Amino acid sequence: MSKKTGYLFGILLTIILGTILYYFLCCNSNLGMVDNEIEKEEVVTEPEVKSTTRNAFSIVDSSGNSTFNANDNFNFKTSNYTILEPVTARLEEEVAKLSTFLKDNSNKSVDITGYYTSREINNSAFPNLGLARANAVKNYFVSKGVSSKIINTHGELNDDLVPDASSIHYGPVKYGMATRANSDDDLAALRAEIQADPLILYFNTAQSTINLTSAQREKVSKISRYMDKADNALTKVVGHTDNTSSRASNIRLGKKRAEFAKRYLIQNGINSNKIRTSSKGPDEPIASNATEDGRAKNRRVVVTIN
Repeated sequence: MSKKTGYLFGILLTIILGTILYYFLCCNSNLGMVDNEIEKEEVVTEPEVKSTTRNAFSIVDSSGNSTFNANDNFNFKTSNYTILEPVTARLEEEVAKLSTFLKDNSNKSVDITGYYTSREINNSAFPNLGLARANAVKNYFVSKGVSSKIINTHGELNDDLVPDASSIHYGPVKYGMATRANSDDDLAALRAEIQADPLILYFNTAQSTINLTSAQREKVSKISRYMDKADNALTKVVGHTDNTSSRASNIRLGKKRAEFAKRYLIQNGINSNKIRTSSKGPDEPIASNATEDGRAKNRRVVVTIN
């Protein structure tokens, strides 16, 4: 072999070895990356899309043969307790039939349970949004001739509820019917409890909302329940002030505060015809007006029953 031929052979051998090394070090690495990318793509899954919950209107008399059914129900926006209008004609028809049945069967009572989810915000005066929704449905029943005395309302957490794309809950309400028992003793006990521990609100007249504590919401619920059951019951809303300014102006201010609280109660479903407002002005302080803390306690509205 000549010197030139050996030189050419060495170049050729270098090219071959370089190609082999490139294949193993580069191409196999890229193939691995491709495999990893394919593997990662296979792990990615589409998020689960849950179907909108749609509960129908259904009331069954457990001790008889009467049923009231409609494919529709009362609907609510998310975090809201106002019934969406219009109510369907079929639902109106079934509620009318229910009203007639209950008038003919005075020993029957209806249970309304409103559902709510933990994702919703409760802006009502009731302990939970479900109870506020049940109260709204109760008021609709009353407007159609059903006596509030025979309606019991409840609230229940249900995180299985799924609204539609417009944030509407379809039928977050369930119903039941039973034979009533005499509850005069329970009603008397409820009346005594409310009178012994009335609802007291502290706020300024310029406020557009009232932020209630959980204990205050329970009191609103009890007042509402008593008003539904008791004959000739009235909710008394009395405004009070500190002794700043003249008595005459404070009497007017106390009345304005009472009227403000009345509007708030009406917005939460308490019948306006059963609410009476008045003002005591500075005449019945519960703390000393010599300190700011005492004056703040005296600027209050007391809500109780007769």
